[in-house]
Amino acid sequence: MGVFLFPHFIPSGGGAGFSVLLNYWFHVPLSIALWMVNSSMLLFAVHYLGGISALGTLLGITFTSISVNIFTVYVDTPFSNVWIDLLFGSVFFGTGVSVLLRQGVSNGGVGVIALIISKYKKVSPGKPLFWINGVIFCITAYVIAWEIVVQAIICQWISTRVISWLYNAVLPRNILTFDFVWRKK
Repeated sequence: MGVFLFPHFIPSGGGAGFSVLLNYWFHVPLSIALWMVNSSMLLFAVHYLGGISALGTLLGITFTSISVNIFTVYVDTPFSNVWIDLLFGSVFFGTGVSVLLRQGVSNGGVGVIALIISKYKKVSPGKPLFWINGVIFCITAYVIAWEIVVQAIICQWISTRVISWLYNAVLPRNILTFDFVWRKK
């Protein structure tokens, strides 16, 4: 997000959309705004998903915010084309979120709500995530620029396809999976 999406003010999700708005309105650094928005959803995670999932979510939020800060400050985007950055950012974002969701941990923000809907409605979390984020993107586009909504929806479409594909993929247990949540399944 910090290398490919945020330099173009493209929100990768609902939490990032709110973060972009906080940065735009109040000049709050993106990493801090991202942590504030995402950590506010921990109450939902504790109540609906359990304490272990909330702890994993807090770790994911913290590592994401630190990474965004490091990448925003120290790494320049390798491309100067917004569409190439959009493609790479969407794929990397979707891959990271799917790793978290496979472990029953959210990436924070509205990912918590999507995971709750997924748990109770028995659907892939990619679908509710897309629709919730779409509403937030429209608000962001209205406030900042309408062009952003097109890029944000494309980002969501690509990343939620990656999330749904990797979330439902059958992978050997010891390859490409990590145990962020330490509980018996």
